[in-house]
Amino acid sequence: MARSWPMTSSPPAKRFDWSNLGLRIASAVVIAPAAVGAAWLGGWPYLVLIAIGVALLALEWGGMTAPVAPTRVSAAVTVAVLGAVFLTYLEQPQLAWLAVGLGAAAAALIARGVAERPADAAFGVIYIAPAAICLIWLRDSHEIRSHQGHWWMMTLFAATWAADIGAFAVGSLLKGPKLWPRFSPNKTWSGFVGGLAASALAGFAMAALSVFQLNLAAAAFVGLCVGLATMAGDLWESALKRRFGVKDSGDLIPGHGGLLDRVDGLMFAVVVMALVRLANIWGWH
Repeated sequence: MARSWPMTSSPPAKRFDWSNLGLRIASAVVIAPAAVGAAWLGGWPYLVLIAIGVALLALEWGGMTAPVAPTRVSAAVTVAVLGAVFLTYLEQPQLAWLAVGLGAAAAALIARGVAERPADAAFGVIYIAPAAICLIWLRDSHEIRSHQGHWWMMTLFAATWAADIGAFAVGSLLKGPKLWPRFSPNKTWSGFVGGLAASALAGFAMAALSVFQLNLAAAAFVGLCVGLATMAGDLWESALKRRFGVKDSGDLIPGHGGLLDRVDGLMFAVVVMALVRLANIWGWH
């Protein structure tokens, strides 16, 4: 069970646990190729991966928000989000977004009596569903006229991971003032700037090395925006964990914590990337 923090104080800062670095790397070596491979292939393998991810995220959400009886909340969030995901895959995006609203309301009703705050179940749908919808649309929607969904996904991964690695590397090296000590006492302003620089460079590199339909300056700007969204998502999840009094969202991934701890930045970043892709379809290059 995740260790709880007192709700009246901020979680204490701690040094990075270098002892489990090998375990963290091993987990990443298994997970990252699976995600990249499925995103490159698209189609049903990708849909299955997203569906499994949604179910695991909903399970963690139920555990955080309704620890006494998490199953009902997890099931409600899973069904609501998967409904939106499948509608998106079937090229019904308008119905998918309608399903998000209806599913959120239904999840709140189902959570009554088992969750301290039933609205948290609704928020779980609103939190997870947009990212899941955008992941499907960005890769496999027929609205993508140039059929470059796989390159947009690769650029999303590259910029997101570059932001995380750059922030950790630069922050560990330079340290300095804290970015938001109340919710995330280990993050620094130097790491924030380093992460943004790394994500911008990743966007530039993807445009230079692929048939990605953006000019180099625009691609660097996209990478910068994705990096900013990545770090915003990370900070947002830190605030959520602070609210629910947990250290990690779960213990699914050895050395990393829960799945939500690993994809919190990606969940914000993919929404930004989808908006950029929509602007690209409308003529911005």
